[in-house]
Amino acid sequence: MMKEEILKRRKKYSLKEIRMKVGENNFQIMSILSGLLIMMLIFSLNSKYFFTSNNLLTIALQTSMIAIIALGQTFVLITAGIDLSIGSNMAIAGVISAMALKSGMPIGIAIILGLLAGVLVGLINGSLIAYGDLPPFVVTLGTMSIVKGVALFITGGIPVTRLSKSFNVIGNNKIAGIPIPVIITIVLTLLFGFILSKTKLGTRIFAVGSNLEAAKYSGINTKRTIIIVYVFSGLLAAVAGIIMASRIASGQPTAGTGYELYAVAASVIGGVSLAGGEGLLTGTLIGALIIGVLRNGLNLLSVSAFIQEIMIGSVIIIAVFADRIKRK
Repeated sequence: MMKEEILKRRKKYSLKEIRMKVGENNFQIMSILSGLLIMMLIFSLNSKYFFTSNNLLTIALQTSMIAIIALGQTFVLITAGIDLSIGSNMAIAGVISAMALKSGMPIGIAIILGLLAGVLVGLINGSLIAYGDLPPFVVTLGTMSIVKGVALFITGGIPVTRLSKSFNVIGNNKIAGIPIPVIITIVLTLLFGFILSKTKLGTRIFAVGSNLEAAKYSGINTKRTIIIVYVFSGLLAAVAGIIMASRIASGQPTAGTGYELYAVAASVIGGVSLAGGEGLLTGTLIGALIIGVLRNGLNLLSVSAFIQEIMIGSVIIIAVFADRIKRK
């Protein structure tokens, strides 16, 4: 009976309603982009170094890892979940790739092993949430601690150093003047943006976040969909972790600490709703840039790192409050 009612409601959606929704999304993106441009203007007026090409490239490079993990977090948040294990996932992926390189394995194999570690953590998270019917917050908080402990155990708490120079190219070199991490970020945004907006999987992800029970009655395999988004999050966290290991030329067991906060912040600032069912990767990318520009601009103005954390936290609360008002 409920399934028939859902199908009836589906048919009632008109072209006008669809256009209104697209218009709302476009307005939201323009609002976030306007905020970013205003922020850049303010910093440029207060520092002559802000709008230099070197500084802009630095912002893009520093933002790349936040953007990559935020892409995965966006998928999770759209399903009304959350992934707090992202930072630990970055650490374990970087450590495993570094240890594989130290043992003499080819770079390609080392990177694949690091990526598989991230996928495994995501698979565990998704399976426990989907089949164990456990709260995402509790599950990913637990795996955050477990994975961090594993990274510290296998390294003895000591960074894995003296990696091959060819591996360090990934995080430090440029192609046509653009840092490789920035290129990777753009490619991943386009790829996962296509998945979210142009595929059936993307539609199912939004359906699960909008109404889990309705999605079940519509014939969607909700458990599989939830597992997939956490695998995506684990994979993207691993990519960011490997890039970080390449940039600092070492596998740090404590790398990625606090990055889960940046991932949530970039997603929420970019318009992703914590209630699920709403979000755009374009907005997430702009949200990551807002964080990157804010940190860079405040550094140029010699603002204390402690004050920066206060400001970023305040921005998150304001973004969540704005989302609540919009929903009401």
